[in-house]
Amino acid sequence: MKNKSLLLYAFAYLAFLYVPVLVLPVFSFNDSQFIAFPLSGFTTRWYGALAGDSAMQHALGNSLKVGIVTALLSTMLGLAAARAVTRYRLRGAGAALGFISLPLFIPDIVLGLSLLMLLGAMGLPLSLAAVMLGHLLVCVPFALTVLIARFEGFDRNLEEASADLGEDGWMTFWRITAPLMLPGIIASLLLTFITSFDEFLVAFFLSGTEATLPIYIWGQLRFPERLPMVLALGAVILAVSVVLVICAEHVRNLGVKNRVVGA
Repeated sequence: MKNKSLLLYAFAYLAFLYVPVLVLPVFSFNDSQFIAFPLSGFTTRWYGALAGDSAMQHALGNSLKVGIVTALLSTMLGLAAARAVTRYRLRGAGAALGFISLPLFIPDIVLGLSLLMLLGAMGLPLSLAAVMLGHLLVCVPFALTVLIARFEGFDRNLEEASADLGEDGWMTFWRITAPLMLPGIIASLLLTFITSFDEFLVAFFLSGTEATLPIYIWGQLRFPERLPMVLALGAVILAVSVVLVICAEHVRNLGVKNRVVGA
């Protein structure tokens, strides 16, 4: 009885989370500007309208730029930090990791407002570069978590064998460490890109006149006639995000499965 109750609770919880999200693509095919059942008809014209929206394409380009740069930088920083934490006995490593993870526990609106005040005090302009800086604070903890887990299962004897054969530290990293860490690196890139691409509040405070895609979507919600196109855009983002998350998890688990088979 207890197991059935727990299973029922799990299904109810998942339904509460995901059923509203699944309704979004349904209405993106509705041949009406109004969100209501029953549907007026089936159409794909809202998706076709996306191709002619230059403002949306510009916002999409901004989000892609910010997401790609943020993913690369956060993964590089996370890779260096994860290697240092797992390879060396550093004083205060736990406190440093807690400090790096602190942005995950600070509300985004507080983080965005704080960065806005900091940039204003330093005389720096609001721009996509400022958005990247804010997104780094949010994305580095995700990268660090993924890469630390990868380094924890890494066989250090391989690096020692490479050093014994005459390779220096740099070549050992590129020939031994990097290939074995590749699943974790790819997973980190995908997850940090998704996090940056979907982030709204920090970008809202720091973007200035250069809107990212979430800010563009928020602005379009003021116009009822634009709602169906926003739903279509949301459905596309949802589909791509799900694919990227699945790919990230698949790649992250590749090394774990290979080690289990090898053992």
